[in-house]
Amino acid sequence: MRSHLLNDTTAEQYRRSVTDGVERVAAKLAATDRPFTGITVDALSPRIDEIDLDRPLHDTTAVLDELEDVYLRDAIYFHHPRYLAHLNCPVVIPAVLGEAVLSAVNSSVDTWDQSAGGTLIERKLIDWTTDRIGLGPAADGVFTSGGTQSNLQALLLAREEAKTDSLAELRIFASEVSHFSVKKSAKLLGLGQDAVVSIPVDHDKRMQTVALARELERCARDGLVPMAVVATAGTTDFGSIDPLPEIAELCEQFGTWMHVDAAYGCGLLASLKHRARISGIEHADSVTVDYHKSFFQPVSSSAVLVRDAATLRHATYHAEYLNPRRMVEERIPNQVDKSLQTTRRFDALKLWMTLRTMGADGIGQLFDEVCDLAQEGWRLLAADPRFDVVVRPSLSTLVFRYTPAAVTDPAEIDRANLHARKALFASGDAIVAGTKVDGRHYLKFTLLNPETQASDIAAVLDLIAGHAEQYLGESLDRAS
Repeated sequence: MRSHLLNDTTAEQYRRSVTDGVERVAAKLAATDRPFTGITVDALSPRIDEIDLDRPLHDTTAVLDELEDVYLRDAIYFHHPRYLAHLNCPVVIPAVLGEAVLSAVNSSVDTWDQSAGGTLIERKLIDWTTDRIGLGPAADGVFTSGGTQSNLQALLLAREEAKTDSLAELRIFASEVSHFSVKKSAKLLGLGQDAVVSIPVDHDKRMQTVALARELERCARDGLVPMAVVATAGTTDFGSIDPLPEIAELCEQFGTWMHVDAAYGCGLLASLKHRARISGIEHADSVTVDYHKSFFQPVSSSAVLVRDAATLRHATYHAEYLNPRRMVEERIPNQVDKSLQTTRRFDALKLWMTLRTMGADGIGQLFDEVCDLAQEGWRLLAADPRFDVVVRPSLSTLVFRYTPAAVTDPAEIDRANLHARKALFASGDAIVAGTKVDGRHYLKFTLLNPETQASDIAAVLDLIAGHAEQYLGESLDRAS
């Protein structure tokens, strides 16, 4: 079994095996003509169930053959221009190369003596990002597994900085369309059910600062502690960006921690055209960024950034076997001192490889393309009487609803939209997401692929209308 260990004696076997795997994936990518095969859970499950994990195949070629049957053939391919569903981006080749390197070397960037240069590369990228945001010379941060963990850590720091012994007094303010991880974080941090105060949004799905001011005043009047305001720079459902400068002013007025969840909108940090849309982010006390959303990086690649590096001490614990306190005095850089995680992948390498190959302008150009595409899509939807579009996009998300002229029952229209989404997924021709707006079912395009064209959007809209019309026709037949 030692023949499977990666070392100096098996380097050639490693090269052959990885090359075989890469060639199969490359062939699959080249031949993929739709984002999904449409396979069902009931059809795929038996293939997985019949595999006996206690009877290995002993050969990577055979394993890859099997993998083709249970995964590669039916995987959902985000690189396809008609994958329009969730916040999943196609990935850039330099980042995939970085993934291959970091997996093989297998550095763990929790301590210097496990990563060396990896530690310094991650720190350099954190500095680069905080500089792009404008957080100032005292800023710092650390890579995380994703936006949920980044939001959790930011709110942990805010809780500790609030300096109160009564968790029941703490309040977090976030818009009604903020990410669910805000409420989840509140629960994990031991706060009460009422800790998160939901702030209404305007027509453009942006937090209403008048309502925020009113709630902050009420908080102070009731003797409660305004722990944090979570402003969103790119909501999951609408891509909307809260009014960051005005929120920053209120946070300063009430002495409240300002966290900006820019998991989606962080691509604007590299934008050549639309950077001004997140003006005000520089006032934040903490920021979440997901490079694996709008920097075209493989999952996972995220970070939490803070204005004041000293606040990261709230996540610091010293273990004698790992990062004893004396290492701080010896100026040994251990990233575990800043992180909620201990063992941690060198995910920063992917972004490093991307920046060193493409540059920030290259990333920004790709993100600008999808933002501009969303504007084209909005114009198509606004001009199409078959659809109702909710809001003009700030980033690259479109939320809309098929609205047939001959049907007025909202519940029946709900069912038609749900059917259209399900039927489209089953066909594999395209994949779209869904959400609710004012209690009604809507569909959603999340445009993160620069290869997607307006013609793709138009074609998918026709497919959606076709499925919905077929459902409504069958529904009328059943009723008669």
